[in-house]
Amino acid sequence: MYSVVGVRFKKAGKVYYFDPIDLPVEQENAVIVETARGIEYGRVVIGKKTVQENDVVLPLKKVIRIANPTDAQLVEENKKAAKDAFGICLNKIKDHQLKMKLVDVEYTFDRNKIIFYFTAEGRVDFRELVKDLASIFRTRIELRQIGVRDEAKMLGGIGPCGRILCCSSFLGDFEPVSIKMAKDQNLSLNPTKISGLCGRLMCCLKFEHDNYESAKDSVPSVGTYVITSLGNGKVLSLNMNEKTCKVQLYDIGKIMDLPFDDVAEQD
Repeated sequence: MYSVVGVRFKKAGKVYYFDPIDLPVEQENAVIVETARGIEYGRVVIGKKTVQENDVVLPLKKVIRIANPTDAQLVEENKKAAKDAFGICLNKIKDHQLKMKLVDVEYTFDRNKIIFYFTAEGRVDFRELVKDLASIFRTRIELRQIGVRDEAKMLGGIGPCGRILCCSSFLGDFEPVSIKMAKDQNLSLNPTKISGLCGRLMCCLKFEHDNYESAKDSVPSVGTYVITSLGNGKVLSLNMNEKTCKVQLYDIGKIMDLPFDDVAEQD
């Protein structure tokens, strides 16, 4: 068993576990931690708790200290410097005529590295670009190619539902989404109707699908013969939102929408 705290480095980023050692770390505290890419500034989103060995990546990194106002000021300065670096990198990409789209730039907390995130249709030879950037910024340079879903998460935006994108507001990880999930929810299979700003299937199809699956366990399946208050029939379709099912009623020769609680499977 390990005592840990959960730290997040971005608003909707993944949560990582760290060893709080003997520090009085509480939820919502800003902390300085050691990560694989250097010293970083993050916020505690999960207070101290005990987890199994299978839930952590060993060796478990430690919380170095609780952050102070000077650290917060440094983070803001890094963000401003990253904006300047973004413009410089854009110009260098044009100079080298590279087919890549710069998405975001990020300084590590200790400024030991600058990370440039970009998208591209294929592989890009950016060796000369790295040399130019290293000569300008005099620090380690990393160019990281990301996918279109990661791009949407970084840039944010408004989804087809009119709300802020799930990926940029609360989803920490991307999970696989399939067209079957849209079928199970009786949604239109028109790609423009079920795709997000990134052009991929909407993330909400996944986490809403779990609710549909659990609800289906308590209602008759399509094709099941049932008994209703209007006689015997067969389930033709389900409407999980309205909590009704379309039933072909043999006794009265009609097809009607009936509530779930008026439908029971035949023995």
